[in-house]
Amino acid sequence: MAMNTAFLGLLQLLLLLVPSPLRDYLGARPSDHHGVNYPIILQGGFGCPVLEARLTDAYTPSHPRCGALKGKGWFPLWNSTVDLLNHDYMPCFAEQMSLVFDPATNGFQNRHGVETRVPNFGSAYGFSYKDETCPFCCNVRLRTELEALGYRDGDNLFGAPYDIRHAPPRPGQYSEVYTEYFARFKGLVQQASEKNGNKQVIIIGHSFGGRIILDFVNSTPLEWRKKFIKHLVLLSPTPHTGFMDVITNLIEGPRVLRFPNVPYLALRQMWWSFTSSLLSLPSSMAFGHDPIIITKHRNYSAYDYPDFLAALGFSLKGVSPLTKLPPPTDMRIDAPMVPTTILNGVGIETTKQVIFWDGNFDVSPELVYGDGDGVVNLNSVLAFTKELERQQVSENILFKFVKIPNVTHGDITIQDHSLRIVLAEIAEANS
Repeated sequence: MAMNTAFLGLLQLLLLLVPSPLRDYLGARPSDHHGVNYPIILQGGFGCPVLEARLTDAYTPSHPRCGALKGKGWFPLWNSTVDLLNHDYMPCFAEQMSLVFDPATNGFQNRHGVETRVPNFGSAYGFSYKDETCPFCCNVRLRTELEALGYRDGDNLFGAPYDIRHAPPRPGQYSEVYTEYFARFKGLVQQASEKNGNKQVIIIGHSFGGRIILDFVNSTPLEWRKKFIKHLVLLSPTPHTGFMDVITNLIEGPRVLRFPNVPYLALRQMWWSFTSSLLSLPSSMAFGHDPIIITKHRNYSAYDYPDFLAALGFSLKGVSPLTKLPPPTDMRIDAPMVPTTILNGVGIETTKQVIFWDGNFDVSPELVYGDGDGVVNLNSVLAFTKELERQQVSENILFKFVKIPNVTHGDITIQDHSLRIVLAEIAEANS
């Protein structure tokens, strides 16, 4: 009987792979609920969580209009690019989003008088694209397909949105933000399990959300994760071995935060204040001594970040950027030691070198391309997954790596072909 139930659940999930009319004909109706075996936590990528702010009397704005919301409660700070532009709030946005270093705690926090929070923790609806150009981004289409199976937000479908400005701490380091966040994440996993008959939980994450999932899982005791986690499904996760978009964002400003008609350079100082801006720098493990930044007078490899950041002019008041950087040879990758599937696009032009012939980092570079998904370099993905697989297989724990040709980083849960493959892997994890 248990085998028949599992088979029906798997069949129901696989029916999602056929066109909608045929799916309806075959009877894959949401009300059937046969495809719901295990609760799911669904994580979005970097630009997807919302951030709200509240300005206290202690806040001293650099522009008078930036203080207009003082004392008026919580308001959406990072939620709609259109609203920010229509209200001429970009300078205020950059100021209120920026972090500052606190020597007393050796950490980064909000500017004085600025309080922030991430709303909708626990909800798969806590992620959204910040304009109307991509209605299916941030796992919206994937979430819709899961709901068609009978998944319901708050019952058997959840989310753990995060503060995009902060980076998970390196082993041995402390982060007040992530200590609290990981504790809430752990509680959410246990809550999801308890609400669903103490079943294990499947955690699905895209891009930066996948990176956070790995770091979260590795922060928990092995006994706990084996008890509560059924499977990790990571979709184009940003690997610990790094990728070149981190470099281009540092130089040009955050392309990952898109504002129409706003130059990326206008947000570069704000971006530099985020501890997440230096996460996933190209590592020596994946990029070796090959030059990744080329100028007229000097080339820089993954071993040369102190010199490169100095040449770039990267600095934060009261703190050396080197305190945010792991040594280039100190690359540590810990496998989650629970069943894991990683899916990644390949065959897309992806920046592997940037060239500044005149050494001016304030102009757009010439780009040299290699293979990847348009964001993450294939050589880094391969180095990363090889090490994860080595550790998992040594303990007889499932590890699966699926390469999907000709799909970009952002389209993996949007494009029909890749979404079918993603759903098939989720079906397998859910069986």
